[in-house]
Amino acid sequence: MVTVTDLRIEPVVGDGMLEQWRYVHNVIVPPAAMSAEDVRERGRRYRLENAYLGDTLVGCSTVRPPDGEEAVATVIARVLPDYRRRGFGTALYEKGLDHARVLGARVIETCVLAVNGDGARFALARGFVEVDRYVLDGESDEWVDLRLEPDRRAV
Repeated sequence: MVTVTDLRIEPVVGDGMLEQWRYVHNVIVPPAAMSAEDVRERGRRYRLENAYLGDTLVGCSTVRPPDGEEAVATVIARVLPDYRRRGFGTALYEKGLDHARVLGARVIETCVLAVNGDGARFALARGFVEVDRYVLDGESDEWVDLRLEPDRRAV
C-alpha cells in the first residue's frame, strides 16, 4: 500500500518540471489554464513544487510570498483526482504553510475554483473561512478566496 511517507515533494526546477506543474494546474483549474510562458513567469515570482510517488506525478503546489501590511501569503495545494484522500494534499499544504511562515507570513489565504468541491472541503477542514466570491472580468467561472481563521493563522 502506498502511503504519504512515500510522497516526494520537490521545488520546480527546469522546463520539464515546469511542464509537469502546468499539467496538474491545468487539470485542476481548466478555466485558468496556463501556457508554458505563464508558468515560467509564475515560477519567477512564487515557489512552485511538484509531488511524486516514485516517478509518478500526483500533485503540485504554489506559495505566493507575504504581501501588504498584514503579510498575507497564499498557499495552494493541488492533487490529481486519482490520488486524492490519501494525505498527499495535506502534505503539500503543510510544506507550503511552513515555507510561508519562513517568509514571514502572518496571515494565510488560499483560492479555490467554486465548482471544485474537493478543494473547498479540503480548505474548510483545515480552518479556512470564505472571505470573497467573484468572477473575473470577461469570465463566467466563480472563484472563492478563503482565509485561515484567526486562531489558526501562520503565527
